[in-house]
Amino acid sequence: MSAGAAQSPPSGVRVGEGFAVLSPRTWPAWWPLAALTLLAAVIRLATLGEQSFWYDEAFTPVHVLHPSLWATLRSVVHTENTPPLWYVIAWADARVLGTGEVALRLPSALAGIATVPVAWAIGRELTGERATAIATAAFVAVNPIMVWYSQEARAYELFVLTAALAMWCFVRALHEPSARRMWTFALAGALALLSHYFAVFLLTPMVVWLLWAPARRRLAMLPVGALALVGVALLPLISAQGGHGTQWIGEWALGSRLQAIPQYYLTDYYGSALGHGIELLVALPILGGVGYGLWRVLAPAEERGALIALAVAAGGVLIPVVLAFAGADYLAPRNLVGAMIPLTALIAVIVVCRRAGRVGVAFALLIAVAFLAITLDVDLSPRLQRGDWRGLARELERRSVFSPASATTTSVPASAPGAAPTSTSAPANGATGSRAIVTVELGSAPLEYYLPHTSYVPPGRKIAVREVDEVGYAPLKASAGTPPAPGFRPAGKVDVNGLIAYRFVAKAPQTLTETALRRQSITATRSEVLIAGV
Repeated sequence: MSAGAAQSPPSGVRVGEGFAVLSPRTWPAWWPLAALTLLAAVIRLATLGEQSFWYDEAFTPVHVLHPSLWATLRSVVHTENTPPLWYVIAWADARVLGTGEVALRLPSALAGIATVPVAWAIGRELTGERATAIATAAFVAVNPIMVWYSQEARAYELFVLTAALAMWCFVRALHEPSARRMWTFALAGALALLSHYFAVFLLTPMVVWLLWAPARRRLAMLPVGALALVGVALLPLISAQGGHGTQWIGEWALGSRLQAIPQYYLTDYYGSALGHGIELLVALPILGGVGYGLWRVLAPAEERGALIALAVAAGGVLIPVVLAFAGADYLAPRNLVGAMIPLTALIAVIVVCRRAGRVGVAFALLIAVAFLAITLDVDLSPRLQRGDWRGLARELERRSVFSPASATTTSVPASAPGAAPTSTSAPANGATGSRAIVTVELGSAPLEYYLPHTSYVPPGRKIAVREVDEVGYAPLKASAGTPPAPGFRPAGKVDVNGLIAYRFVAKAPQTLTETALRRQSITATRSEVLIAGV
């Protein structure tokens, strides 16, 4: 026993009182990546169903997804302006898990989680430094806009993941050119193009860089040609889609959109509600870290890595900006989300450069903490979240005098003025007829999703209703709260985290036109009319 006690413990093991613990130096080298990926998973999955669907998300299950994949793809052509990859994934996901918030958002959440190790690989490939890998992955794991789109049932986070994969494959092919690496880059680039059309702006500087040197050009020509064919094959789809639903971009001043780009990166989609002071607080450690890193001067490998990330980020942002000024204006801040991966890598390369030492690490920690604080604030503050259409629908259903399951909607074609209702049934509560919901356009799909037996009323149609709900958000028109027609009286007001609804009821069904109801909208924005009870 005494001889055994005299033996030294294995290297890296510290002996405590009755137990032994591993020294940190024995931890596997990949533990920071595992910890950051776990953090990203917790942040994204824990609150995946907390917010209700907003318009674009609800539009997918209401109007795009069908039991048949072919019918779904046909809807993508006629109603969307995005490539088909995400919709194929969403269709398969819906067949297995359904169309609830968590189910439809899960592919985006998984893409967001997977982006963290890809970001790590990008950082490591750019400089060869472990610190750059850790910083890049940490910023992606907690960045507010990355988390936001990881919790949205749309294609944006898939775009982020595929763009990150393309960038990683590009840097690998750039450093050690081979036919295999070139084809891997082409495959990743094709997936990015099939995820979002704005991927072409990120791929452009990558392709130019790969083709610039004659030695790489010979290896890259065929894979790049195949990638170009994928882009060409998408042109008929782009033409058929014709920019569906992009009218709002032109109605948003270009200057405001340019200002929103850094705001999205710093404080996420609704971060403007926090004010410029909070944006500045988040920006300060980034500006300070970048300034300090540049002042300390980057090593040659770091300088090259920063230049690569800068070129890709510049292509992803500046090319759409130039096109917008030239008249091809599809510049929306959310369409640039893929460019935020090379931007994040650029920041990480400079902030934690080797000569910045512990000061650079401190700046990186401050950046990550600032990002995380905003992300957590979004989880706690309804004003920073998507509109609570689920809560509003619940309130409208609870307060309504009309039971949609027990009534039949009355509809009269506009071409038959004054015609009598064709069918009316009496609910158990004695009311007759149905109810109309006049909503801002962004509320139509969510309300159709959350309110059963609700459908869109075509322009010019006449409907007979006993209840009218007028839905919108501030700023309200001065006429808000005024009954929509003689015979209706106010029956209350609902306010669900800024979504406002005025309710009006009549003693008997009243015949109203869709045009007259739209004019009654409580906001100045475009409105639509829904009918409940179909």
